[in-house]
Amino acid sequence: MKNCFDSIRFKFDLQLFAEKTESATPHKREEVRKKGQVAKSGEIGPALVILVGFYVIKFAISGGVERLDALVRHFLANAASWNGNADMAYGFCLVALREIAFVLLPIFGVLLLVSFAAQYFQVGLMFNPSVIQPQLNRINPFEGMKRLFSKRAIVECLKSVLKVVIVGWIVFTQVRNRLPWLTNLAALDISNSFLLVGNSIFALVQALGLTLLILAVLDYFYQKWEFEKNIRMTRHEVKEEFKQLEGDPLVRSRIRQKQRELASRRMMQAVPTADVIITNPTHIAVALLYEADRMSAPEVVAKGAGIVAEKIRELANQHGVPLVENQPLARALYRSVEVGQQIPAELYAAVAEVLAFVYRLRRKAL
Repeated sequence: MKNCFDSIRFKFDLQLFAEKTESATPHKREEVRKKGQVAKSGEIGPALVILVGFYVIKFAISGGVERLDALVRHFLANAASWNGNADMAYGFCLVALREIAFVLLPIFGVLLLVSFAAQYFQVGLMFNPSVIQPQLNRINPFEGMKRLFSKRAIVECLKSVLKVVIVGWIVFTQVRNRLPWLTNLAALDISNSFLLVGNSIFALVQALGLTLLILAVLDYFYQKWEFEKNIRMTRHEVKEEFKQLEGDPLVRSRIRQKQRELASRRMMQAVPTADVIITNPTHIAVALLYEADRMSAPEVVAKGAGIVAEKIRELANQHGVPLVENQPLARALYRSVEVGQQIPAELYAAVAEVLAFVYRLRRKAL
């Protein structure tokens, strides 16, 4: 009795088990980039915004506070004289908005520029509308569970926990170092209290910004390593891509063979129209044609060596095209002139002698 499993056929794609050892090709990188897949860290932008924003705000406050303080003093000094005048209130509001914009707009502009630069230096200019298009797999609960418990999700969770621990430790150490004078803050005057609190906040933000930037740079290198690993290709995939882009080598070989055959056929068809065949005498044959009304110099219409030269001589004999033996001239023409090109000036004299000889033979035959 035949084994019951004999009728069962299993089909395996062995490429599923192939190891991806090859770096991604430029074409593969372009394809994944079109899908919005690039190596970048989402932490670099916020870290730079915090760190750069810290210095921008510190610089802007030095001049902005003075302008706002002068505006408030002017309001308090002239508020009693308004007497409900709506025009004066409206004018003051415009001045206040202008002063606030003067302080805030440079800050927002610099932060926007920093965010753009963080994106640009990681992935360059990239706009991919397909990334924001709705996709069913994004709302699929099963796919969501897979992403929730995937290796990438676990790594991101660990990174977040590590970041929280580091940031918490920095905040704890900053507060601990300043705890002695914080307890005596009530004994200081208001200006000194604000100065100490402001310096403490700026020192804390600076430490957090530098730490987050270092973590973001490390995260970028990790993301780049993971991206390169994910887009690796098997050797079979590289070969298949090469075939798709460049064509099958066997097909290209056949195409080149057909092209050579067509070129050889056209060349042989031009032999009967030639004025003379210059030979080596047996190894090389070069067919020349000269039509004074449309050519500035004689043209090579066919040439060949070995078997091709023999075929050219046979066709010349069949159609009555004269053969002239001239070894130096045949070699020079074969080496320096391609089919369809006119002879160079340095060979004019030698070819003219051959053509004159051929024309004399024709006149005698007539």
